[in-house]
Amino acid sequence: MTQTATAPIQVLHIDHVTLVVKSVAASRDFYVSLLGMKEVARPDFDFAGAWFQAGATLIHLIEEHDRSGPAGYPVEVLEKSSRNHHFAFEVADAAAAAETLKQRGIELIDDPKRRPDGAIQMFVADPDSHVVELCTSQP
Repeated sequence: MTQTATAPIQVLHIDHVTLVVKSVAASRDFYVSLLGMKEVARPDFDFAGAWFQAGATLIHLIEEHDRSGPAGYPVEVLEKSSRNHHFAFEVADAAAAAETLKQRGIELIDDPKRRPDGAIQMFVADPDSHVVELCTSQP
């Protein structure tokens, strides 16, 4: 289905992705220290969390609490896979990113592979087992 000018709502872009996490500190280490995102100001909510900038998109973290959903990967999904729930970030070199992760002792879900359109993609889990794709459009 293609978007038309007659659609009642016109989405401009993804504004943010929200993740419920067990530990903001562990997630900060993954998203900021490892993936190079920038932590940005967050409104003074009455629950713990953090916001990170990933290009034009924000990643909003909510630390798990009694009014949030559970942290991490959906329990009904038994196997973390590139063909399940995930979100993707474009990086300069997905293969090099995979090597960096391996050197740091981080297990990959899928090693880098070429998609039919030529892009390179690899998959890793964050500290709460959210599946994250790192991809490079032009190898």
